[in-house]
This record gives sequence, C-alpha cells and structure tokens, in this order.
Amino acid sequence: MILGVLKEPDFETRVSLLPETVSALIKKNIQVLVQEGAGAKAFAADADYTAAGATIKSRSEVIQAADILLSIHQPTESISNKILLGVYQPLMNVDAMKQLAAANTTVFSMDMLPRTTRAQSMDVLSSQANIAGYKAVLTAAAAYGRYFPMFMTAAGSIAPAKILILGAGVAGLQAIATAKRLGAVVEVFDTRQAVKEEVMSLGAKFIEVEGGADASSAGGYAVEQTEEYKQKQQQRIAESAAKADIIITTAQIPGKKAPILITEEMLQKMRNGSVIIDLAAITGGNTPVTKNNETVLYNGVSIIGNSNLQATMPSDASKLYGKNIFNFLQLIVDKEANINLNFEDDLVKGCCITHGGAVVHERMK
Repeated sequence: MILGVLKEPDFETRVSLLPETVSALIKKNIQVLVQEGAGAKAFAADADYTAAGATIKSRSEVIQAADILLSIHQPTESISNKILLGVYQPLMNVDAMKQLAAANTTVFSMDMLPRTTRAQSMDVLSSQANIAGYKAVLTAAAAYGRYFPMFMTAAGSIAPAKILILGAGVAGLQAIATAKRLGAVVEVFDTRQAVKEEVMSLGAKFIEVEGGADASSAGGYAVEQTEEYKQKQQQRIAESAAKADIIITTAQIPGKKAPILITEEMLQKMRNGSVIIDLAAITGGNTPVTKNNETVLYNGVSIIGNSNLQATMPSDASKLYGKNIFNFLQLIVDKEANINLNFEDDLVKGCCITHGGAVVHERMK
C-alpha cells in the first residue's frame, strides 16, 4: 500500500505527517511518498523525510501513485479512484463532496469523526483546538494595550485584565488555563452545564444560564438553543462583555453559521481598547462584524477573526495532527499493510463521506 502526503495551499503552514510519523509507518511496511517541499513551513525538510524512509516526488507523481492521499485541505485538482483523508468540512462543502463521489473517490473527513472515548487519539479537532485556545490568549495579550496580571508598583497599582471566554470546549479550556497563568481574571460561558466543574477547577468563574438544551446526545458538539434561552444568554453575556477587556469566542455548530453571541449593542458598550479573538470566524464569526483572517476595529474594539491559529504553531500542530492520522490509519490498513475499509467500525463509518461513487454519510444524505 502506498501513502501519499500532499503539500498544503500557500496559506497553510501545517503538513499531514512529519518525518517522525513517516518513520513509524515505514516500520509497518507502508510505502510513503511525500510531495517535494510539503513540510517546509513546518520545519521539516525533504532530506528529513528521506532520512525517515520516504520518497520525495512531484505532486502529480504522488497523486498518481498513492492509494491513500493525505491532505488537510481538499486538493484543488480533480482526483479520482483514490482514498482522500483530511479535514474537509463536508457539511459546508456539499457540492465539492458530490463531485468527489462522482469521481469514485473515497473521502474520510476527520472533522466528522464521532467524539467518543475510543476516538480521542484520532480527534484532530481537539488536538488542533488545544493549540488554538493557547494561541488565542497570546494573540490577545499581544494586541491588548495593557497588562494581564495585577501589578503593584511604587508608581501605582495595575488591575488585572478581565477575560470573558465564550465556549468551554477544548479551545476554551486551554484558553482559561493560559489566561490564568498570565494572571488574568477569567469568566466563562457555555450552554453545557456539564463543563462547569472543569471551568471552576481551572480557577475561572462559570456564568450560569438556566434552561439550556441538553447537548449530551450531540457527541460533544454544541446544539441549537431555544429563542427564550438565547434571550437569557444574551442578557448575561452582555453584562460580562461590558466589563471585559478581552473576549475569546469559540462557539460553532457543525454545518451551520456560527451563532452571534456578541451583538453590535454589546460591542458599543465595551471598553475602548478591548480585544475580541473570534475563533469561529471561518463560519461567520460570533460577532456580526467579524471577518475571517482580518482585524476589524469597531468603536475602539479590535476584533481579530482567525479560525486557523493552530497554523501559527506549525511544527507542534503537525506533530499532533500526524499522530491523530497515524492512529486512524490503523483502522483502515491491516497488519499486512493492505487497505481494509471496515464499515462495521463506527469510527470508520462515522467519518466516511463518500464511497463507491456515492455520498454515504447519513447527515450528508
């Protein structure tokens, strides 16, 4: 079996596999082809891949020869009769998935992996969100014109920064931990009461809003809430936003536009010089003025839209992503290094989008 690693688009710094993971695959008798320059932005040279046992080829040669192609983002060229493995946001790219199905390409999109205990070692959303949450706080600290911690000096005292984090998933929890280490006072909102204990254990205050929809059956993802709940939610968030120096928003719902959590009215009441880091920018953002990959100045508030902060730490992000992919490959490649797509396995079935010339994922259908 031949595995191919493709170079990502220019805006992406990560790569699907680093040489250390390639070496582990070679030991399992899997032949690995790597597109020339694929790992350069993640500080992995072609020579490093060669030393690990991979063969460096041109993009067209990798696509032609490989049975399984690894590409975080969907390749731009037409690919047929291959297995494609990456993070393709199929619920937002339905037409693209239909085209891949028509080309008889089997697509596994890791962002659709069921979020179960067994899947934790393959959960690319969690491994990358962890980095994004950490970097969100550092980005905010760099953009914010004041200190994070409290300082008492001969020249006077500095109050600690007040941070509001919306969403206590993996990114939110890492943001809490990082902000606390920097000395900030942290408040957290999440629709899921189940995360309250985790939030408090990290030293943050949990903002409670009663009447939230039960998310226990959503596989770890956020769910839509009732209008009554949204009104209560906005009122409580507005109170905290008015006092916040920094807001980090992480709320996304798979396949839907990100919910607006910080309204224009809230923005107008925020302190001049405040900063918002919007990690949901790619799906519209949690504010009405967010623009992905841009910083918008609104009424003295800097709104930084970036859903790919993990790519600012390409080496570690690629290392974790590659380990997730390595673990998933164990489910579709047998011990003799042959492809074995066992659709009786809930994880294999759960993230398979297209197969046999058709769209097969239940939610896509």
